[in-house]
Amino acid sequence: MMKLIILVIVAGIAFRMLFKQWPWQAWSASEKSQQQAQARTLLGVSRFATREEILAAHRRALIAAHPDKGGSPDEVHRIDTARDLLLEQTAPTKDL
Repeated sequence: MMKLIILVIVAGIAFRMLFKQWPWQAWSASEKSQQQAQARTLLGVSRFATREEILAAHRRALIAAHPDKGGSPDEVHRIDTARDLLLEQTAPTKDL
């Protein structure tokens, strides 16, 4: 059992040295990229969509999913979450 623990620790340190990040950081980055891909699919935009394209796609998706048009509030919430996630990605960065 002690050999297994040492092997895991050595593997983690080797991963850190090779990829400049800890394994759990790589997994969280992968999860975020998967969420972004799902959001892009839901809104129907490309990976390189601009802020305006994302907002236009959000409006189109909301019109189709609005509860008055037969959609559900959960679907509207998913569309809003997708928009927020993609806009966070395209937000301008401020240089200090």
